Amino acid sequence: MDIEGYARRMLEKMSEDRVKELLAERIAEIKNWDMDRAKRWAEAVIVEVKNAYGKSNYLLDYYKSGVTMGRFGVGSRGRGDFYVHEKIAEVIGSSGAVVSSKDLDDAGVVKFGDLYISVAIDGIHSRLSEFPFIAGFHVTRAAMRDVYVMGAEPVAVFSDIHIADDGDVSKIFDHIAGISAVCEATEVPLVSGSTLRIGGDMVIGERMTGGVGCVGVSRYITPRKNVESGDVILLTEGAGGGTVATTAIYYGMHDVVDETINLDFIRAVRAVFSQNLVKRIHSMSDVTNGGIRGDAEEIAKVSGKSLVFDFDELRKCVNPRVLSMLEELEIDFLGVSIDSLMIVCDEETAEDVIKAVKGAGVNIRKVGWVEESGDGPRAYLIEGGERREIKPRFRESAYTPLKKVVGEEEPPDFGDMKRRVDEAVKKAIEKKLKVLERLARA
Repeated sequence: MDIEGYARRMLEKMSEDRVKELLAERIAEIKNWDMDRAKRWAEAVIVEVKNAYGKSNYLLDYYKSGVTMGRFGVGSRGRGDFYVHEKIAEVIGSSGAVVSSKDLDDAGVVKFGDLYISVAIDGIHSRLSEFPFIAGFHVTRAAMRDVYVMGAEPVAVFSDIHIADDGDVSKIFDHIAGISAVCEATEVPLVSGSTLRIGGDMVIGERMTGGVGCVGVSRYITPRKNVESGDVILLTEGAGGGTVATTAIYYGMHDVVDETINLDFIRAVRAVFSQNLVKRIHSMSDVTNGGIRGDAEEIAKVSGKSLVFDFDELRKCVNPRVLSMLEELEIDFLGVSIDSLMIVCDEETAEDVIKAVKGAGVNIRKVGWVEESGDGPRAYLIEGGERREIKPRFRESAYTPLKKVVGEEEPPDFGDMKRRVDEAVKKAIEKKLKVLERLARA
């Protein structure tokens, strides 16, 4: 519970004495304290809130769009989330990076001498807070994947762990064990990190969050924008990561979690590296951001090409036990992260890639092709002999009971919310420019 936020909101609605009473009740309930101690805590919180938010300063204030993260779908790997990421690129502006946020890749790239340096960071799955080892394992593998698909060899991993005030310290160690399990298995060292409480004293409860980053080096890069007309699309079999594990956990199908604990993706991409095929590959991706629906649209957008997929072949690229679970729960596998390796290259290279990956013991299939976009860059699916366009939904496929309640449909006021988000972007850029002017005068 964010007691600072609670106090701030409640002080706008009622008297300070009433807020103190309610806040003390919440603190006593969550921390299992006596009321006297909880009241002292509540009094101190109110003092800090009044001091912090009773004044105005252009550096401390920010434009309030009135659009919440949840309602706009931020983090839900759908249209709202993708829109915000495009706007983040606008705020960053021209960074001088070889590959940056505007390219819609998960890793950014800068050049240092003759080498490309790829950097990626992934946040742990929000629903894996009480499962720290799994959270650490999957977020580490995800960060490595983002670097690998840029054509780079990971050389270092770093982590950031935040646990709320009442969280058990042992979560740190279990989480680090999950991270280091991947690091040791792949011989990529975990070199640094940060461990903090979420919100310090102001957030009570046991929630854990954080992220893992990865740095890699290469002489070639394989960004999404490099796909070419006539290319073949290859896909390895995926068993999912944090998303599939979350589905299995919250539907009580815990045995399926075991399927997600593998290094198939890394074995496949390392086989490609070992055969010196990277320089012949145009683009690589990991199927994560809202599944095929999300990744295909992003690739089409940045490349200006259209991608065509065969439904039956895509279906064969999902681990059988995972696919069985998804279909039993009526979860669209095209809209969830299955963590497959997608390689886009010419026909001749495709044959060599297939041979290398299968030689590493990983299943891989041709699932589609790239073509010129006569009516604009799009993604298509061929199913039952019919060709239709596929697009990401407002949110990724609902993969937990609560997500099914929240739904996947676009809010009727999405257009209005986008306009307010645009205004927030404008105000953020204005503040950045104002500070840059001040720094230039210093």
